Amino acid sequence: MTRRLDVTVERFPIAGAFTIARGSRTEAVVVLATVTDAEGRVGRGECVPYARYGETVDSVGELIRSYAEAIAAGATRADLQTALKAGAARNALDCALFDLEAKQLGRPAHEIAGLSAPQVATTAYTLSLGDPESMEAAARSAAHRPLLKVKLGGAGDPERIAAVRRGAPESRLIVDANEAWRPETIEANLAACVAAGVGLIEQPLPAGEDALLAEIARPIPICADESLHDRAGLDALSQRYDAINIKLDKAGGLTEAVMLAHEARARGFSLMIGCMVGTSLAMAPAMLLAHHADYVDLDGPLLLARDREPGLRFDGSLIHPPEPALWG
Repeated sequence: MTRRLDVTVERFPIAGAFTIARGSRTEAVVVLATVTDAEGRVGRGECVPYARYGETVDSVGELIRSYAEAIAAGATRADLQTALKAGAARNALDCALFDLEAKQLGRPAHEIAGLSAPQVATTAYTLSLGDPESMEAAARSAAHRPLLKVKLGGAGDPERIAAVRRGAPESRLIVDANEAWRPETIEANLAACVAAGVGLIEQPLPAGEDALLAEIARPIPICADESLHDRAGLDALSQRYDAINIKLDKAGGLTEAVMLAHEARARGFSLMIGCMVGTSLAMAPAMLLAHHADYVDLDGPLLLARDREPGLRFDGSLIHPPEPALWG
C-alpha cells in the first residue's frame, strides 16, 4: 500500500526564554513528520532536534526525508529500529507510524504498545537557570505547583537551590545540572541539595566523565539523562545512577522507549519520563508511559506562548491523556 511522507519545520514561541547550562532560546523549533495512507488516514509525529547530540533542524529533516521511499513501500516501526539510529528523526517517524497504525486498526496506541490506558499525571514544571534572585522570584510564582524542576548551571548552584527553596517552601524539588557540575564541586552541590530537600538530581557530571558517581556517597538519587539514550547504554550506568530519564527524542521513538522502560525497571532503575521543549504532539506519545514512571516531566507545552490546537489538556500541573484528534 502506497503511503506518502511529508516533512515540515514549525516554530512555536517560548513564553519568555528557556535557559539551561548550555544556553538560552526563545522559540521551540520542531520537525513534523506526517504519513498519509491510500485511504487518506494520517499519522503524525513531532521531534525536537538537539544540538547536544549533533542534530540540526536541517539534518534531521533530511534524514526523515531520506526514508520516504521506504515509508511508501510499507516500512514498519520494527524496520525503523535497524534502519535509523536512535534520535529525533527516528522518533518523529516512529510516532507518526504509531499514530497511523492506531487509526488503521481502530485501536488506541496504548493497546498496540502493550500498555495499560494512560491516566492523568502530575508533571514537573521547569524553572530556567538564572541568578538566585530571579530564580527565587520564579519559584515564588510557581509555588502552587507540586513538583518543580530546577535548572542549575555550575558555579553558584548552592545559592540558586537555596533561593528556589525559599521561594517555594512546599513544592517537591528535582534539579537538573545538564552536565555542569565538576568533581571538585559535586559534594558541596549535593550537600546544598540535601539541605533544600531535593528529591532527585539529573545528570550532574558530563556524559563520559561520570565514573566518580560510583565512588562517592549519593544521598539523593541520581538520574541519567545525557548519559543514556536507548537500551544499549544501560550497562554503562551500573553503580553510577539510580534512575534514568527516558525522552522519546533520545530513544528514537515510543517503540524503543517502551522496551527501554521495561528493561530499566527490570534492572532496578527508577524512571523519569521527560521531554525536549516541544508541543503537545511531542508529549502525547510519552503520556503512554507517564503512569509507569516515578517522575513525569512533560511540561513542554506549559513553557510555550502558544501550543497546537487541539493540544493536551492541562489543569495546573495535571496532564490529561491525549484525545484521538491529537494523537494515538
